[in-house]
Amino acid sequence: MPFSACPYHGLKGRWHLSKIRVARVGEQMKKELADILQNHLKNQELGFITVTRVDMAGDLQHAKAYVSVFGDAAKKEEVLQSLQKAAGFVRGEIARRLHLRLAPEIIFKLDDSGEYSAHIQTVLKSLEDSRPSSEAAGGQVSNNHLNQEFRTSEND
Repeated sequence: MPFSACPYHGLKGRWHLSKIRVARVGEQMKKELADILQNHLKNQELGFITVTRVDMAGDLQHAKAYVSVFGDAAKKEEVLQSLQKAAGFVRGEIARRLHLRLAPEIIFKLDDSGEYSAHIQTVLKSLEDSRPSSEAAGGQVSNNHLNQEFRTSEND
């Protein structure tokens, strides 16, 4: 029965179960990383860090931890270097907490999705503010107008 098809996804049983395990380990690793960074690292220069997601390799030997850092570009690079220096300690803690036989190698990466989202919000707000009053009253805005506005704000 281990090779029966999954009724929901049409996937083979073992492959499907391993993907679920990888996702669960990644999610648990995200929670543990957040706790370790907040409570167990003594480096005061880290500041405010949020673990946004963890991508695990299928064999659970490699993990990319995406972190969001509050501050300017120099502060973000400083925090990223500090995290890379502490990666050995963090790796050992993760292995102990998750009861993994082999600890995954952790690579920290900056997550700029929050900044990108803020940029998109700014673009949408500027589009809304620049609409002529006749179009704002219920008329349709042409796609050409929207595309041109987005391209000009994207190049800034």
